[in-house]
Amino acid sequence: MKHEDDQWEKEIRKGPFAMSPFTEDHKRKVLQQVQRIRTVSRKEEEMSEMSPLESSLERSGSHFDLSRRYTDPDTNAVNDRAKAKDISKDTFKVGPILQRHRKSRRGILVAGLSALVIAGGIFMWNWDEGQLAKPLIEQINPASALLFTDHLNIDILTEQMKKNVAMTMRDDLGKQLRITKVQDLPVSGRIYVEAGQEKGTDYAQIWLDAKTGNLREVQMRAEMQPSKLEHRYMRQVSSLLESIGSAPTLKPILVRRFVNMNQGEILPIIRTTLALQNETSFGYIEWEQDKVTSVSGEINSDEVSQTALADAKESVAALSGKTNLNLESIHRTKDNKLGGEFFFFQFSQNYFVEMTEGKEGVGYTVRDVNNYESFIGDSKEMEAYHEKLYNMDETIIREKVGPIIKSIFNINLDAYKLHRKADALGMVTFELESANDIFEVEYKEDGRITMISRGKS
Repeated sequence: MKHEDDQWEKEIRKGPFAMSPFTEDHKRKVLQQVQRIRTVSRKEEEMSEMSPLESSLERSGSHFDLSRRYTDPDTNAVNDRAKAKDISKDTFKVGPILQRHRKSRRGILVAGLSALVIAGGIFMWNWDEGQLAKPLIEQINPASALLFTDHLNIDILTEQMKKNVAMTMRDDLGKQLRITKVQDLPVSGRIYVEAGQEKGTDYAQIWLDAKTGNLREVQMRAEMQPSKLEHRYMRQVSSLLESIGSAPTLKPILVRRFVNMNQGEILPIIRTTLALQNETSFGYIEWEQDKVTSVSGEINSDEVSQTALADAKESVAALSGKTNLNLESIHRTKDNKLGGEFFFFQFSQNYFVEMTEGKEGVGYTVRDVNNYESFIGDSKEMEAYHEKLYNMDETIIREKVGPIIKSIFNINLDAYKLHRKADALGMVTFELESANDIFEVEYKEDGRITMISRGKS
């Protein structure tokens, strides 16, 4: 009966589960349990002497120790067990409900499903932290989730090693990658595990202690669809975009995750980037562990200082020699890690202005990103082109860039000393050591100035 099949969803949407994301896989597992209940429903009379809670757990076969399953690697294990016991007291108060509806088969089914959802470990609510704990059902046998290519010597991996690799990829990377290499490193006392492809988007390198099986080093990366990103991240998206004045309607399109743990560190550092986009704009949000480090998105012109906007227009006009360029977009980035804000103005015909302000000081860049490269036919022409860039006469550079800097910053370059950058062709700096002030200038072989950036040296 479809009505009874849908009872799982009604029950699972109550209480702490109301905002939880549920996948088709979770639904499939629950419906499997529904079928089991139907199969044994004829035995209800035989079980009538049991307590309602015992009866429902008997049908589900869920006799595992909750205090052992409810773990959090960032907290003390003793406290974890205490939390689990406290939660189990409140969570499993289903006896009176079942008692009142013992004679109703539908009531038995609904209550049994409630117990299955809770006891089966679909989700557990962390009342102290106010968020969902890790799905317990996935932690019962984590080593079984590992995927191996053929002809690997996996015998050198202990069960503890398999468990640590599987849980690290699942919990930190967000997915399991197929293991392609297992190697014993006897000199260093480590076991090396490699998964995925080095040139691919999904790749993992894990070094384990040969004696204990514990992690020693981790380098992992992966891409995933936003639907796979943990709910604790996704629920923040709209409010974070609104916090910088950006449109909360930007849609998540891609997730990139990087995991790093160096020798001597205890826990891996997880960096997650969510790319967002709509028909006309884009943005991104970055987290380190569970803390937001950066938020970026397009904002309206009334969300930025009108003085800053006027300065950007004047800067582009000074660099390009054009006064009719349209403002196409403004992006704002708030970087909590760097302690600064960045405003990025885009004008028509490929001109940009970036303003930064943070702990490292104030920066200002105006750039022309049009392609002015000359056609180069062979290596000799390339060598001549590079030589022309590097040996550009200083007088020519000053004549070209001086008026632009005077117009934008009201500064005369006469007192600034020019430094050439051997490792960056077509790039020089003008520095005033007494004022700790520096300009970086990019130019082409005809002397055209394509970038001016000012910051502290």
